[in-house]
Order: sequence, then C-alpha cells, then structure tokens
Amino acid sequence: MINIIKQNWLSNVRGDVLAGLVVALALIPEAIAFSIIAGVDPKVGLYASFCIAVVISFVGGRPGMISAATGAMALLMVTLVKDHGLQYLLAATLLTGVIQIVFGYIKLGSLMRFVSRSVVTGFVNALAILIFMAQLPELTNVTWHVYAMTAAGLGIIYLFPYITKSIPSPLVTIVVLTGVAMYFNMDIRTVGDMGELPDTLPIFLWPDVPLNFETLAIVFPYSVSLAVVGLLESLMTATIVDDLTDTSSDKNRECKGQGLANIGAGLLGGMAGCAMIGQSIINVKSGGRTRLSTFTAGIVLLMLVVFLGSWVSKIPMAALVAVMIMVSIGTFSWSSLSNLRTHPLSTSVVMVATVVVVVATHNLAYGVLVGVLLAGLFFANKVGQFLLVSSEVDNDNTLRTYKVVGQVFFTSADKFVSYFDFKEAIDKVVIDLTHAHFWDITSVSALDKVVIKFRREGTEVEVIGMNEASATIVDRFAVHDKPDVVDNLMAH
Repeated sequence: MINIIKQNWLSNVRGDVLAGLVVALALIPEAIAFSIIAGVDPKVGLYASFCIAVVISFVGGRPGMISAATGAMALLMVTLVKDHGLQYLLAATLLTGVIQIVFGYIKLGSLMRFVSRSVVTGFVNALAILIFMAQLPELTNVTWHVYAMTAAGLGIIYLFPYITKSIPSPLVTIVVLTGVAMYFNMDIRTVGDMGELPDTLPIFLWPDVPLNFETLAIVFPYSVSLAVVGLLESLMTATIVDDLTDTSSDKNRECKGQGLANIGAGLLGGMAGCAMIGQSIINVKSGGRTRLSTFTAGIVLLMLVVFLGSWVSKIPMAALVAVMIMVSIGTFSWSSLSNLRTHPLSTSVVMVATVVVVVATHNLAYGVLVGVLLAGLFFANKVGQFLLVSSEVDNDNTLRTYKVVGQVFFTSADKFVSYFDFKEAIDKVVIDLTHAHFWDITSVSALDKVVIKFRREGTEVEVIGMNEASATIVDRFAVHDKPDVVDNLMAH
C-alpha cells in the first residue's frame, strides 16, 4: 500500500508540482470562458475546475490527466441555464455524476476497444484545430503589442528548454510576459478582463429545486448528454495520455471517478466537467506524471483565484495564447498528413471524417460516432471479401460438393448465394461448411435461400461440417430444416 502511494503521489514531486502550477494558470481563463459560454457566473466554472481536479486526483483511473470544466460540456448546458437557471444546472450536474458512476459499474469504459486508431488520430487532430481556433479571437483586431507578446511567448516556450529543462518553459513564459506587461504598463487584454474572479472559498450547496418527477424530466436529457460526452472525451484523452507516457490506465475506474468528481462539483456550486486534452498535454509536457500534478493543479487554482486574484488578473492573455498554441502544435499528429499517402484509403477516410465532423459541429461525440461507424462499415466490408466457395463433381455427375471458406454475415450473404448454380441438373448437393462461420440472421437466411432453391429444382441438399457456434444460430433461426415452413415457401 505504501509503495502504491509513493508511486502514485511521491515518485515525481518536483515535476508534478511545477506542472500543476502551469496547468492551474492555464485553467483560469478557460474556466472563465467556459462559464461565459454556459451563461453562468465565472466562479461556477472555477469552483468546478478546482473540485473536479482535486477529486479526480484521488479516484480517477489515469494518473497525470487533468479534468475540469470544459467547452464541450459547457455547450450542452446553454439551453438548460437559459430556460431554467443555475439551480437546475447544479441538479443536472449531480445526476450526470450518478449516471457516469453507473456507466463505470457496467464497464462502459471497456467499449474503448471498439475505437480504432484512425478515430483517435482524427479526434486528436480535430481538438488541436479547435484549440488553435479558440485562440483566434484573442489575436483579432488587436494592437501589435499582442502579436509581439505572443511571438515572444512562443520563442520562450521553444527556446528556454535549451537553457534548462528543470523549470517548465510555459511557466517561465507566463511569469516573464506578465512582468513585461506590468513594467511597460501595456494596454492589452488580461485574465481580469475575462470576468470577475471569486474572492471566497466554495461552500456546500444543495440545488434549490423541487425533488419531483417534473424536475427529473427537465434535467435527465441534459444529464445523459453530459455524461456521454464527458466520458467520451475523458476516455479518449486517457488513451492519448497512455500513449504519451507509455503507461496504461483503468478506463472503468475513470468512469466512476469522473462521476464522483461531478457530484462533488455540483455540491460546491460548480458545473459538470470532464478530462481536458489540452491541459493534460500541458501537464505531461511540463513534467507531470502522477496524481500529485492533478491535485496540485486544483489546489493552486483555488489559491490563485481566491487569495492572489489581484495578481492573476494581470496575466496577459497573450501569454496564455502562446501556451495554447504550443499545445495545439504539440497535439496535432503531423505524421498523419504524410500517412494519408501510405495508409489504406479507408483508414484515411475515417481519420479525415472524424476531423471534419468534430471541427464543423464542435461536438466531439458526433465526430467520434461518425468515425466509429465508418470504421465498422469499412471493416465489415473488408472481412466480407474473405469468402470463397469452390466446388467439385463426382465421376457420375450426380453429386456436387461445395466447399465454403470464410465469414458469412450481412455484407457477404449475397456473395455466398451467388456462388451456387441452381439450374445444374444434378441429383445431390453437399454444402461443406467446415471452414466457414455463420454470424447473423442474414447469413442464416442466405443458407435457407440456397437450400430451398436447390430443393425447388428437385436437388437433394446435405449441409455438413458446421461448427458449434454456427450450428447454434442456424438451428435456432433457419427454416430449411422445418418441413412445414419449407413446404409453404416452395408453394409460393
């Protein structure tokens, strides 16, 4: 137990604390922006980010991943807040947590194995594009000072590691540019211009809504959407952090952890949140690896906004824009562009489709859903091609044996039927299924069609060699071995 605690919390103290500090500074403007998107006070997003980060550091399944209030979740809350107000959002947040815990117990996290690598790559690239696009308003219709500060920030981020890697370069960027902006009294946009920072600690807050079915009917649809999108983004981010750190994570524990974190956020007056790929990458790139980095980010965030708000409000947005541009550049899978020429066309189509849908809708769930569906269709079509039926006739031309090799299911069922010559005048046909597998109702119907067509022509049919799994579905759903049904079909 002590060894586990040391590994998860104390194996990288310096790197985790410094990384957590960088993440906390980057979280503040985003939490405020997402609160504005959702139509609530900035403290709702800031309290949520603090609570979710701290809770998930203890109960999450992916050490070193950052969870907080996010834009994807904020977009889903707009209508609820507009129509019913903050209290119903808090109730929806609590229900979201409960649903996610249920998803964790039914092991919904295991479904990540159905998400192909091309979908993950598309998801990553789309997020990189969205992160970059989110910075454009800060670089539009501004003075030259903003461009100079942003360029200087990028210069520090990429050049400072050549001097030393003991201090994260994004942290140096934020400190240096804040100092420069204050020294020269630059008239540029700062964190304080985004919204008023809270000056009190969060308090326990039960949503002030009637506990009845009418309230449930209002919040349930929103809670389901928040739960699904939140887990989807969290599990995809966990997969990406797994790759970055070459470690594994417990996806089902992450589902339950996200649920507990959202319940905590709702009870402290915060909005629902999930994992953040941008902040998670900042954390990893800055040296964060264990649960301590996530915990530090949450605690430092609260301390900064409550006790050091006057200083934090002076941080120029240009410094944080530089950090987020670094994140978008580092997030994008540049090798995927060259791979478009070498990878199979189906893989490239899935990746590009995922990117296009996510960027067009700003909804990660839609993009991943389209990507998974396309990947499934391409896979089914490819597997359906691996079907071969050969035949040979005996010396007397009275018996023909068809040998079926491959997978028979909905995409290959018509191909399976096309291999048989029903007009051949022959006494008996043997269909050898030793090296074949029947997967679904469509394949069983195809076998029925073949057998009944032969019998209509007066040919005796024998099916042999069926494996146990195929026999189970054929025995249950086939009609060719049920005389009454066959007689009725042949009569028509």
